[in-house]
Amino acid sequence: MKSIYIIGSKGIPAKYGGFETFVEKLTEYQKDSSIKYFVACMTENSAKSGISDQMFEYNGATCFNIDVPSIGPAKAIAYDIAALKKAIQIAKENKDENPIFYVLACRIGPFINRFRKQIHALGGQLLVNPDGHEWLREKWSAPVRRYWKYSESLMVKHADLLVCDSKNIESYIQKDYAKYKPETTYIAYGTELAGTCLKAEDNTVRTWFSEKGVTEDNYYLVVGRFVPENNYETMIREFMKSKSKKDFVLITNVEQNAFYEQLKADTGFDKDSRIKFVGTVYDQSLLKYIRENAFAYFHGHEVGGTNPSLLEALASTKLNLLLNVGFNREVGEDGAIYWDKDNLHRVIDEVETMSEAEIFVMDKLSTEQVKNRFTWDFIVDEYEKCFMSGGKK
Repeated sequence: MKSIYIIGSKGIPAKYGGFETFVEKLTEYQKDSSIKYFVACMTENSAKSGISDQMFEYNGATCFNIDVPSIGPAKAIAYDIAALKKAIQIAKENKDENPIFYVLACRIGPFINRFRKQIHALGGQLLVNPDGHEWLREKWSAPVRRYWKYSESLMVKHADLLVCDSKNIESYIQKDYAKYKPETTYIAYGTELAGTCLKAEDNTVRTWFSEKGVTEDNYYLVVGRFVPENNYETMIREFMKSKSKKDFVLITNVEQNAFYEQLKADTGFDKDSRIKFVGTVYDQSLLKYIRENAFAYFHGHEVGGTNPSLLEALASTKLNLLLNVGFNREVGEDGAIYWDKDNLHRVIDEVETMSEAEIFVMDKLSTEQVKNRFTWDFIVDEYEKCFMSGGKK
């Protein structure tokens, strides 16, 4: 039996989040029965699913809860340290042979060498997912950003293998940290291909569309975290400059958000009736229906690897308009249309002249991109090969 310890997600069952969904799908789609997963979970995350046991089984994985004090940005660091310490303890108690410890994100760089020595003493391997450029995110203060960058450098230095979910991230790791001669491999994020089970006449659908004042195939859509680096300001400003008579629907959480108030003051979007902030949608079937019936999807993410919301859009939405950066081009390839920060309004006006046949071709190409490279079935198979090779490239 090959023991795999996963550290760094809030845990499963997944309620939200990219890493949480990844761990959920990794365990759900497991094919190789000789693999045994152990998943670190935040106690508060488990409580949301009504789970109070310190250890429990889910999707065949053994999950163990970690209590973490609320200490601001350092909470995630404390969590990863406590979770990795507990994982090593469990591996010792189980007398695991050659276990793998897979750490998601680069939060604990200053502490990782000590843990690496313990892992190697067990005959184990340390794998790290470097995630995206966390040190570039505007939500962090300058000192926190410096910590992220420093921590990342140490995680890269001490990892036995870095599993990158973006080719651009892999290239960045190899270039910026060449002095460490990092071992890397590329395994993307995944998504589902199945369409929604909802129909146009279903009450859930009609209620949402009626309440939001939106009609099918008559809106542009964006779904994602409401943070500056996702270029909401650019998308809103450029949409306001366009001639479109369609709506711009933003599914995101803006409650008590200073960025939202500043954006409203700077752009005056509240005076444009086409722009509709509609809150969050947690019903996944409804969200998929909304994606499938958008005229087009905007993706303005500039920081990070293979973004989950982008994969979901490529699988579900007919027409996808992506910010022209390497992260997005490597995923969308020829199945998307690309825009720069000063020309999105022109792209919007141009795509509204496209024929149904042209949109159909783009829809087919984007779906094929996902089908061939990003299904969870394919991604989990790639991970199992990696794990069974002992974490070797």
